[in-house]
Amino acid sequence: MAEVGSRPPTAQQFVLAEVRRAITAGELVPGSAIRQEALAERLEVSRVPLREALKTLEGEGLVTYRAHRGYRVVELSMADLREVYRLREILEAEAVRAAVPLLDDAVFGRLEAAQAEVERAAEEGAVTEMAAANRRFHFALFEAAGMPRLVRIIGTLWDSTDAYRSLYYAGDENRRHVVAEHRAALAALRAGDAEGAVRWFDRHRAAAVETLAGQIES
Repeated sequence: MAEVGSRPPTAQQFVLAEVRRAITAGELVPGSAIRQEALAERLEVSRVPLREALKTLEGEGLVTYRAHRGYRVVELSMADLREVYRLREILEAEAVRAAVPLLDDAVFGRLEAAQAEVERAAEEGAVTEMAAANRRFHFALFEAAGMPRLVRIIGTLWDSTDAYRSLYYAGDENRRHVVAEHRAALAALRAGDAEGAVRWFDRHRAAAVETLAGQIES
């Protein structure tokens, strides 16, 4: 893991952020066991905030727990992954269609700022930073729809596949695809073309899931 920086207000928040970052960055890979004693020592915390953080991550679908075996980073089957992405396709299309008539300069400002961070991180191969910026980009659009329940459901689906995002962003060509697809979707959004944006986002997700399918199945 990266060296500890400034800590959030509580030990549990600090541990939660660090473990989530390690999963998103691919340092804790899908299916790997989480060695609590070693991890607590690494983070310089007791086991108590670590256990609480792991319970939170279990609720988010990022880790699983089995008696006598402990916690592991969630490992999805290809069927699970395809189901999550299919649900995202349906729900995100609804969010985009609802958002487009409501887009204003403030929303476009957030989209452009997030995209600039996506492109910078893509160029540098900074997987964790790219994943965070990518999420800001998409959720700036979803939140513009004014449908908070829908956004929460979409967020849960994103959480459940965070462990796989780093696998996709690790590839140079994949990062270039993300940048190009975002730019095309942004152009459609600026033109008020909701269906065009939906098509680009569908292509965006399809490329990711097919690439991940090859990695998981191999």
